Amino acid sequence: MRYTLIVILFISGCSSGFYNIGSFNNNISRIERENLLKRADTLNNQGVNAYRNGEYQKAISLYKRAIAIKEKITTGDLSLATTYNNLGVAYKKIGEFRKALEYIKASLKIREDILGQNDSQTAESYNNLGILYAKMGDRQKALEYTTKTVKIKEAIIRKELQETALSYNNLAVLHEELGEYQEALNDYMKSLKINRKIFGENHPVTQNSYKNIALLYYTMGDYQHAREYAKLAKSNQEIKLEPIIVKAK
Repeated sequence: MRYTLIVILFISGCSSGFYNIGSFNNNISRIERENLLKRADTLNNQGVNAYRNGEYQKAISLYKRAIAIKEKITTGDLSLATTYNNLGVAYKKIGEFRKALEYIKASLKIREDILGQNDSQTAESYNNLGILYAKMGDRQKALEYTTKTVKIKEAIIRKELQETALSYNNLAVLHEELGEYQEALNDYMKSLKINRKIFGENHPVTQNSYKNIALLYYTMGDYQHAREYAKLAKSNQEIKLEPIIVKAK
């Protein structure tokens, strides 16, 4: 099995969403705290550069200095989780797997607490643990964490697709209101394509897409296509698509 390591390396800024504000050192002012976090993030990023240059011991030293600062300010911050992760990866690189496990797990704990399980950063930690356990020869745990990674990634992709389909639908509604029917039809079709893929034919979301397209074709005067899509909208019996007859006066 081939594994790929995903690592969040650089940190920009220090407003990373604190997990446990009560852990702050109350004797440190807000400005001092921000300056310390900036210093810690600079050390983290210097560690990244050292890691990329193959200077792993130097990277480890820099990460530890960054962590020492951050741990005085917070016990559960996404910035701290990133540096824990990076230190764990560096330890893995030099074959110190137990230390690597300690820090990657520490990173995971913070990410799960703040972000939950269905998040890309949490998935990164699961992936790193899967790789690490594989290196340590524990295939069962490697399989467990890699499977978690795949499930989260699939859930994220599915959510993104749903949001994309909704955006296409909303765009179609706007085009329709402006009388731009062909543009509206194109967007409804894009929404339908995604909905069919992730929900299937009979799901209410897909059925609603068929209904929208049927009604738009009806508005456009294309009654043949309107009827075709109305038939596909099996659950929408209320659709009335008889051609409009204009009576002579």
